[in-house]
Amino acid sequence: MYKATVGARTMEINLEKEKVTLNGKEVDFQSVETAPDHFHILSANKSFRAEVVSVNKEKKEVQVKINNSIYNVILKDKMDELLEQLGMDALMEVKTEDLKAPMPGLILEIAVEKGQSVTKGDKLAILEAMKMENVIKASGDGVVNEIKVKVGESVENGQTMITFE
Repeated sequence: MYKATVGARTMEINLEKEKVTLNGKEVDFQSVETAPDHFHILSANKSFRAEVVSVNKEKKEVQVKINNSIYNVILKDKMDELLEQLGMDALMEVKTEDLKAPMPGLILEIAVEKGQSVTKGDKLAILEAMKMENVIKASGDGVVNEIKVKVGESVENGQTMITFE
């Protein structure tokens, strides 16, 4: 059993071998993959073109384009529902902690601005150390609160460079 949320609408989906139910009613459809992540779907004598635009496995979000309309779908399974009921879903979120210089060096670039949202893996800064350029990336999601260094400034190991909300 899965729960799919599209906007304000939540649906319960059950997948069993050849049978699919949506909110308890069996859905009759046929699907053919026409290209990678592109599908042609027939249901209730209607034809649909579907494309999987993006997938975020960590957040369990899928962006789907159906007949030129884009939908953001959040999928939850039984375990996600249980964690949410127990109030443990917030523990699963990875938030960015304050960025500290991993080594002494010179700031070559700051790639973010105050108030900017960042996600895990986004480039935050470039630090030159021992004649090498080191790209420093976000360890999780967050919003830049304060930038405490400037381009051209030297930093010490462990010095706070950027803080997050």
